[in-house]
Amino acid sequence: MADQPELQHSDGRTSENGTATVVDLREYRQSRDPPPVTFHRRELDQILWIYGRMVGEGEWRDYAIDHTRDKAVFSVFKRAGDVPLYRIEKDPKLASRQGAFSVVNAGGMVLKRGHELTQVLKVFDKVLKLVDK
Repeated sequence: MADQPELQHSDGRTSENGTATVVDLREYRQSRDPPPVTFHRRELDQILWIYGRMVGEGEWRDYAIDHTRDKAVFSVFKRAGDVPLYRIEKDPKLASRQGAFSVVNAGGMVLKRGHELTQVLKVFDKVLKLVDK
């Protein structure tokens, strides 16, 4: 097999004697793809407490959680087939400026933004109604 050329790896990792080195796959994936942004347990507890209260009042009926590389989104729905009434977003890129947490309505308008989730969720203490045009 000496007449076959040596395979070159895309990252060029070779040892002194010209053979490829072993790379831990988990470390490699984490370096290439950062983990998605997620809600921490306490944040999710606060959001689900508000969700449960609004379900009890008959305002909300369904939810969805999305974790992307850039932000985490908790969407609430009146009906499963509709667009979300509200989105509770966590965007760490905005943490040093406007605050990582925000509540966005169905039209895309930011209702409240802040550094602490507890303060941002107070927007639901007021009675918010969806207005049809």
